[in-house]
Amino acid sequence: MTQVPLQPLSSSTAPAASNPDACRWQEKAQTFDYRQAANPIRRGLTEPIPDHHWGPEVHRSGPTGVIPLDISATLGCSGPATSPALSANFLRILAGEGLKAAAAATSALFYVLHGEGELHWGGRSLAWQQGDVITLPSGDAPLLQASCDSVLYWVHDAPLLRFLGAEPTTPRFEATHFPAAMLERDLQALLADPSSARSNRLSLLLANADCPTSRTATHTLWAMLGLVPAATAQRPHRHQSVALDLVIDCDPGCYTLVGTELNEDGTIRNPSRSIWEPGAAFVTPPGHWHAHTNESGRMARLLPIQDAGLHTYLRSLDIRFSGGLAG
Repeated sequence: MTQVPLQPLSSSTAPAASNPDACRWQEKAQTFDYRQAANPIRRGLTEPIPDHHWGPEVHRSGPTGVIPLDISATLGCSGPATSPALSANFLRILAGEGLKAAAAATSALFYVLHGEGELHWGGRSLAWQQGDVITLPSGDAPLLQASCDSVLYWVHDAPLLRFLGAEPTTPRFEATHFPAAMLERDLQALLADPSSARSNRLSLLLANADCPTSRTATHTLWAMLGLVPAATAQRPHRHQSVALDLVIDCDPGCYTLVGTELNEDGTIRNPSRSIWEPGAAFVTPPGHWHAHTNESGRMARLLPIQDAGLHTYLRSLDIRFSGGLAG
């Protein structure tokens, strides 16, 4: 149910006759009772971020184009946006065709879900294929050309800049390519490490040497290639960044549980469930407990992308696992 926004205790109406300029300075001034207004995240005011799910059918067919995962109307912000700071999209590019991925953003990340082709950006070219990750700073809109029918997942921070009323002017990191072969090599090395058998979480964090203090893919974006082994359930955890999750590969029986509270035994109380399908995407809201589960007989793979680079800079990420342990 929509709630009525709080009414201010006062809304300035300065005397008009004595000083018209003073009136203009004061015409937007308001005060509120702290007890009622200190937390404005509520229905009808600052809308909470919902968990949301898109199945792979959104990009399985259709012409070349951008498919935004847009919930800006629900969030009450200008769109397209998948969270207040980030926009997630699928790029569907038919064989022999090209598409410009244009956004006024400081950071963009592309994951090649399937297909292959070439990227042209800043006078440079790069061949891409399935499993590659590419990050780009602000600059010209990249042109992606496909040599076969292709789908890429594209996340950028344009919604954050729209909120700030800012334009990207200075690249903050070098354009970077994470080839699929390199990522697979490092994943296999991680799996071969004897200590991995005792770990609840097996993942590769993607980082850029231009972001040494945050160890993130860009100065605003965090990305991780996560593995969920067969017949395992991860311990619930939470963080203050929004997670835009892409399911890379799985068999039936994989899902994520999400909820706001824990039971005494550390499980999530009254969780909602996001069912995994290869090529599906879903939103995990900030501050919500979530746990990935694989009840199938084969390892599953997930790519969460978050605004955790920004939260790390703000010192507000606050990763926690059930049991009271900080991440």
